[in-house]
Amino acid sequence: MEQQQTTRQQKIARQIQRDIAEILQKQGREIVNGKLVTVTTVRVSPDFAYAKVYFSIFPFEKNQEVMEALEKNNWLLRKELGKRIRNQLKIVPELQFFLDDSLEYIENIEGLLK
Repeated sequence: MEQQQTTRQQKIARQIQRDIAEILQKQGREIVNGKLVTVTTVRVSPDFAYAKVYFSIFPFEKNQEVMEALEKNNWLLRKELGKRIRNQLKIVPELQFFLDDSLEYIENIEGLLK
């Protein structure tokens, strides 16, 4: 069971979410390769050493390809993130990427209901 995040954790998580979205917009064109990639959620560990970043990818068929590209460029995203949050945190959290397939799930349910 996941414990409630502190206000500081939530604040840092929101900051990381905004920053990663911005990094992907500005410098990540090659990484996402024209796919629509949204940072849906970020969860930060209590010691701020890890950040779990959840992505929603459209079109869904390309999610494996995009997730692999994100993983391959993890170091780049972390480095860029470091430049942005170095004043708030002593260490740049290690990034872990996950697929948020809730949109795909919703679309699948809607398809089944029709």
